[in-house]
Amino acid sequence: MKRFVLRVVGWFALALLAGCANVQPWERAYLARPEMAFDADPSEARLMRHTYQSKEAAAGGYGVGGGGCGCN
Repeated sequence: MKRFVLRVVGWFALALLAGCANVQPWERAYLARPEMAFDADPSEARLMRHTYQSKEAAAGGYGVGGGGCGCN
């Protein structure tokens, strides 16, 4: 059993290391293309955040520190 756990942990570590990639300066143009953005349409994303805030009666929490309670 111990051998199995070590093997699983080893494969997991290899998978994590394989996910790291260095991006060369000339390759960054591909990452800056509009279709690579998290939100394809910024105005639609803003509308969805506004709708969520209206329905949940909470604001914030989009990648910034602190929560909606005001106790930053």
